[in-house]
Formats: sequence, structure tokens, C-alpha cells
Amino acid sequence: MANKKKKPEPLTGEALVRKVKDLGNLSKEEKARECGYYTVTKNGIERVNMMKFLNALIDAEGIELDSTSNGNGRGGRSASYKISVQSNHNLLIGSAYTRKMGLKPGDEFEITLGRKHIHLKQINADDDDEFDEE
Repeated sequence: MANKKKKPEPLTGEALVRKVKDLGNLSKEEKARECGYYTVTKNGIERVNMMKFLNALIDAEGIELDSTSNGNGRGGRSASYKISVQSNHNLLIGSAYTRKMGLKPGDEFEITLGRKHIHLKQINADDDDEFDEE
């Protein structure tokens, strides 16, 4: 059996991010190879695995691409923190916001009108309210 040089384990996490930054102007394929994301065929040809490299880089950067990871197990729109006045002149605050605040049916609010703003203050809310940002 020939004496083969063992391929190093591919880099992950912070080590991967650091190495990619250090490699500077190299091509994506060269960066992937330098970070260990390649295989050697029986014929001795190196094949770069770009998909594994890019996925590892996305994971290392902490970027979340799955739309189902928002906790409710379904895709759909994400909260934008903007609402519009509806055709019947109502304002509707979506369930994404009320769930995030832990609100339940029947919770009451005091409405205070300003010149260009509306304040909602929950009645009998706990003093440790993290969403009360003025």
C-alpha cells in the first residue's frame, strides 16, 4: 500500500473565518482548498467541495437561512415593525408582535395620543417590561 499523506480536517467556526480573511485575493475554489474542503479521487485528482465550504462559512458567520427557524415551524412573512392604516381606518398589530411580547387575549392597554405618535401602555403590566422603550 502506498504511503498516502493524510488530508487535514476541514476548518470550521472562527478558525475558518480567520483563514478565509487571511487568504485575501485568492479565488473561492482556492480558499476552499486551503481550508481543507476538497477530496482526492482514485486518480489523484483534487475536487473542491464548494457546497460544504460555503455552508461551513455560513454556519461560522452565524447566518440563519432557514425560514422555519423562527420558532413556529412554518415559513411566511417576517415581522417588519411597520403597519399601515387599513381602509376602515383601523390599525392592526399582528400576532408576531403580540406573541413576542407574551400578550394574551383580554390584555388591556391605555392609549395616549401625541402629535405624531400613539403610545400603548399595558394596564397592570409587570414593571420588568423589556419592550417599554422610550
